[in-house]
Amino acid sequence: MPVSRNDTARRLILCGLLMLGGYSTTFAATLRVGPGETITRIAEAARLARDGDTVEILSGTYRGDVAVWTQKQLVIRGIGQRPVLIADGKNAEGKAIWVIRNGDFRIENIELRGTRASDRNGAGIRFERGKLTVRHCAFIDNETGLLTSGSRDAELVIENSEFSRNGTGDGKTHNLYVGTIARVSVTGSRFHAVNAGHLIKSRARQNDIRYNFIYDGPEGKGSYEVEFPNGGVATLVGNIIGQGATTQNPVVVSYGAEGKVWPENSLTLIHNTLINDYFPGAWFLRVHKDRFGTPPQVTALNNLTVGRGLFSLAASGEFRGNLPALSFMLTAPDILDFSLPGSSPLRFLGFAIEKLPPALTPSAEFMLPIGTRPLVPPLQWLPGALQDRQ
Repeated sequence: MPVSRNDTARRLILCGLLMLGGYSTTFAATLRVGPGETITRIAEAARLARDGDTVEILSGTYRGDVAVWTQKQLVIRGIGQRPVLIADGKNAEGKAIWVIRNGDFRIENIELRGTRASDRNGAGIRFERGKLTVRHCAFIDNETGLLTSGSRDAELVIENSEFSRNGTGDGKTHNLYVGTIARVSVTGSRFHAVNAGHLIKSRARQNDIRYNFIYDGPEGKGSYEVEFPNGGVATLVGNIIGQGATTQNPVVVSYGAEGKVWPENSLTLIHNTLINDYFPGAWFLRVHKDRFGTPPQVTALNNLTVGRGLFSLAASGEFRGNLPALSFMLTAPDILDFSLPGSSPLRFLGFAIEKLPPALTPSAEFMLPIGTRPLVPPLQWLPGALQDRQ
């Protein structure tokens, strides 16, 4: 896309001002956005930034400041207390507060709130193609928190972020909705209080979901907590995954409900804690056969199911060390501590996992409110996501 004379002039003026202020004017520039800065609007920075630049957004509230980012490589980060972007009735291209077009982007320490769009699918971020890494961000009260396209070579990485109160209430919009992309990785993040949709819905070819707190809680009206409607390779390690008492669907983890689209299809669940607060009971894991009647390959080791429900029904594969429990058997579920107390008779009934590949052995635990802590392999593995902390 050609650069206009106006944009070139703006760039030259900006470089001059940055030079006077003592900033580096190398090819990879740092553009600062906020009150009292040369650039006061994020949309302006989106037009001025070039490949390889860094955009720093100062603390504050930015209303209706929506943008389309078209660079091939860019870092966007909030400085200090997390800047809050409120849609305030605006959206970029009818899609989102931010649209990421096609590049290698890293977004850090940003909060995106309140997106609405005419198609009722307004997102905090719409990711269309390339690679996107999101760290220490929050997506709150959007029609969809983060939404990707179906670009089959795209990659999405989410770390230490929060997704809360997203969804329109129609069951078709979600906290996180990943299309048919190449790969998604989610680590150390919290998903809760979704409005009738799913906490995580992914159609990706490769899905790596580790050490997250995916628990809808008393405010949530979610359907599935985690869904892989088109199969693919799905790996869930060390997550706390739970549905609330007002869930719209009793299934916690669903796989293959809409048919397979990928050549490789498998589901691996290792050391997850699966929770059900829905009184009639849950289907903790539901897997669907393909149109030829072939079930997916499931490996489930040392998972802890809490509450009424079924786990391995209609699933085939390797199921070892998976144990049931009730909430009163945990340390303090009322304050979100879902660990096993020292007196629990379940503590020594897990399956020894020493022979698992390192990539499938838990190496961290989720830590409230957001993030993870390193996990030293214990002498005796406990069932579930949380190991002995004594």
